[in-house]
Amino acid sequence: MKYLILIYRNPSTRKIWEEGFTDADRAAAYRAYAELNDSLTASGELIISESLMDEEEARHVTVRDGKALASDGPFAEVKELLAGFYLVEADSMDRAVEIAAAIPEVAAGAAEIRPVRELP
Repeated sequence: MKYLILIYRNPSTRKIWEEGFTDADRAAAYRAYAELNDSLTASGELIISESLMDEEEARHVTVRDGKALASDGPFAEVKELLAGFYLVEADSMDRAVEIAAAIPEVAAGAAEIRPVRELP
């Protein structure tokens, strides 16, 4: 089954990354992501993983009366913002939880796991 693992961060974790981490700390975090990606690729579980640009780059899109309207985002009043995702093929939700727990940013943020609905 496919699982989408959504990685969330909050403004305080972003500030720690930008101001509290040394270059060596950031390099270690990037290595941890690379090692996780390599491991999931080797096991055949990784479909795709991406990091997302900061929320200031987002657009909120609605369609009203057949017209698309795009506005600066984000619009949700949230404390945690989507930072990236993994789409994996895993044997079970338990395995998806193990994968999510191995994502470095989840130690300071959070992850949401959603099974992917297979449409006919």
